[in-house]
Amino acid sequence: MKLTLIKPNIGRMEHSLYVDEARMEPLQLGVLAALTPPDVEVALYDDRIESIPYDEPTNLVAITAETYTARRTYEISAEYRLRGILVIIGGMQPTLIPQEVMQHADSIYIGDAEFQWGQVIEDFRQGRMRPIYKAGVGSPQPGTLTRRDIFNGKGYLPITLLQFSRGCRFACNFCAVSTYFDKSHYCRAVHEVVQEIEAAEKRNLFFVDDNILSNFEAAKALFRALIPLKVKWVSQASINFTQDLELVDLMAKSGCIGLVVGFESISPQSLRWMKKSPNIIGGIKNYKPQLEIIRDYGLQLWAAFTLGHDYDTKESIERTLEFAMENKFPLAAFNILIPYPSTPLYQKLAAEGRLLYDGAWWLHPEYRFNYAAFQPKNMSAEELTEACWHCRSTYNTVGSLIRRTFDRRTNMRSLYRLGLYLRYSTLFRKEVFKKDGMRFGLH
Repeated sequence: MKLTLIKPNIGRMEHSLYVDEARMEPLQLGVLAALTPPDVEVALYDDRIESIPYDEPTNLVAITAETYTARRTYEISAEYRLRGILVIIGGMQPTLIPQEVMQHADSIYIGDAEFQWGQVIEDFRQGRMRPIYKAGVGSPQPGTLTRRDIFNGKGYLPITLLQFSRGCRFACNFCAVSTYFDKSHYCRAVHEVVQEIEAAEKRNLFFVDDNILSNFEAAKALFRALIPLKVKWVSQASINFTQDLELVDLMAKSGCIGLVVGFESISPQSLRWMKKSPNIIGGIKNYKPQLEIIRDYGLQLWAAFTLGHDYDTKESIERTLEFAMENKFPLAAFNILIPYPSTPLYQKLAAEGRLLYDGAWWLHPEYRFNYAAFQPKNMSAEELTEACWHCRSTYNTVGSLIRRTFDRRTNMRSLYRLGLYLRYSTLFRKEVFKKDGMRFGLH
């Protein structure tokens, strides 16, 4: 038996395919390969960098789908099904909106792969694949190490992806993760994380956790175990971690270089509106002492903002850009607020008749990457799109990158950190300009 795993691309630019130069290992497919019985041949094709050989013999195709790749996922699935090959689609999209995904696959998988994938393979062998597999969610990879040999030769960035936890205990109204995991947070056994790291070839790590610091005490246990391993790592977290200085100290000692932190907004009104509870206390007034703590430990932040909430205006978006420039974040993302399917935000906007592109913006042929997909309260959709583009383009000018370089408490703290900043800030800048306005799907 042969299983083919597919990582879809987002789509294409106006006159060419989009090749993701910042691509990282598709961790979820490495986990799926590890969960597959050893007598099954496994092949991985990454649509972000290579053509998919549809006519290559295979028995079963598994595609991981998220909202941004849904349109392309359905194109790939259609090609295989035309050839009589069964397709199963898993990932975030079938869990968020199963009724849509069912129309484009022979079978869908809802929930975490660890808990039903073995049954999928057995059912396929017996010729009795179910249309829906519904698994729960829980701790990542119990008793399973990621199979990384399938990543060889794909040209991924030299970073090992792994997971300590899944989910987040907060209930931000725009967050698909909160919807998927129902405001829950699950941690992996620390000794299994250590085993995974020891088995990996690279010591630069990216924990892809939705919020690695959602549980402070669990995170401390992990960091104590990381200290003797002498690794360098980054992850994602909420800014409230600065409340616990022991936690921050352990992070730094364990090799933390930086974090993606969701600031989302500098407006207390917007933070309350989106239910961003870890940020609400004090809003922008509280960010200053928190940022001082972070800089004291030399952590390099990727500051993430979402723009277009009901209290946002063109003026407040400009102030957000000024805030980012003043704080010289090594990287900053100015994202348009996105109504992901089945989230409280999506349901609210649908009830108010404010969704554009017939609601399913991710499938609409006229939607483009980084466009507003709803009608904002205080500006037009076009004005929101333009304001976010202004933030991204201004923050990523060559002059802005150079000014941020010479921060002695972060980027200039060591040659390693300086090299990291120079490499990834320029790579991110290139991707920002290249992807803007890109079409979804290839056809």
